[in-house]
Amino acid sequence: MKLSFILLVLAATSIVVVQGSKFWDDFYVNFGDCNVQYPGYDTGSTIALGLDNTTGSGFQSKYPYLYGNLSMKLKLVGGDSAGTVTSYYMASERTQFPKWCELDFEFLGNASGEPYILQTNVFSEGVGNREQRIYLWFDPTADYHEYGILWNQDLILFLVDSRVIRVFHNAADLGIPYLDYQPMYIYSSIWNGESWATCGGGVKTDWSLQPFLASYTNFNVWNACEMRDYTVSSSHACYQKLYSSSYGQAPNLALTQSQIDDLRWIKYNYVIYDYCTDLKRFNWTAPPECARNWP
Repeated sequence: MKLSFILLVLAATSIVVVQGSKFWDDFYVNFGDCNVQYPGYDTGSTIALGLDNTTGSGFQSKYPYLYGNLSMKLKLVGGDSAGTVTSYYMASERTQFPKWCELDFEFLGNASGEPYILQTNVFSEGVGNREQRIYLWFDPTADYHEYGILWNQDLILFLVDSRVIRVFHNAADLGIPYLDYQPMYIYSSIWNGESWATCGGGVKTDWSLQPFLASYTNFNVWNACEMRDYTVSSSHACYQKLYSSSYGQAPNLALTQSQIDDLRWIKYNYVIYDYCTDLKRFNWTAPPECARNWP
C-alpha cells in the first residue's frame, strides 16, 4: 500500500513538471488587468491576454533568469487579427542595465486566411537591428504550440515545438557582445501595432472584432536559474548551475546535425526577411555574426 502511494505521488509530480507550473507561481499581470481572462475553473494553468481599442495587456515573470531552457505554449488570435502584435520575449531591466539585452518572439497579426508572421530579434548591450521574419508552417490559432529559448554560454536557440528556427552564437571573438551577464525577465503581451505590423501598416485593425485574445499555458521555467537579487553571489550561483545543468552541457553547446537540418529547412522554405541579407542597411557588408549563425 505504501509503495503504491509513493508511486502515485511520483507519477503526479512528473505530470506537473511536464505540464508546466501555474501562472501565479512565477508570473504576474503587469498591465491591462481589465483585458485579462482566466479560462476554465483552474485559473492557475491558463491565461488569456486581450486587446481592445483602449489598451492591450501583458504579464511578466516575478524574477529574472540568467541562462536556462525556458518555454510556454501560445494559441494566437484567430480570424482577422490584422494590426495586432502578440509578443513573448526576455529582456533585462533597463534601469539596471541601460545597455540592455533582449530576445524577442513577435507574432504579427494578419487578415483572415493569411499566414501569421513570426519576427525574432536579438539585442545585445542595447544594439538590436537583427530582425528575422518567417512564416509558420502550421496554423498557430488552431491549437497551442510551444515557443522556447535555450540560453547558455555558447549559444541561444529560438525553438518552436522543439524545432530550432534561429541560433545566435557567442561571437565575442568577432567583437559582438554576448548575452552572458545580464539576467532577463520573461514578458508576454498583446498590443496595437496597426501602424506597422500588417503589410507595413497598410492593413488596419478591425475594431468591430474586439477584444482580440491570445492564450498562454504550460509556463516552464524550472530548468533555468532564477535570480532573486543582483548580488555577485547570485550571479555566481547561476554560473555554477549553468555548468552543471543540462542546458549548459553537451549536446547543447553546439548545433546537432538535426538542428542544422532544421535551420536549413527554415531558411529555404519559410524565411521572408533576414537582416543578414539586407545589406543596404549595413553599408553592403553583412554583420560579422551572420556567417556563424546560418550553417
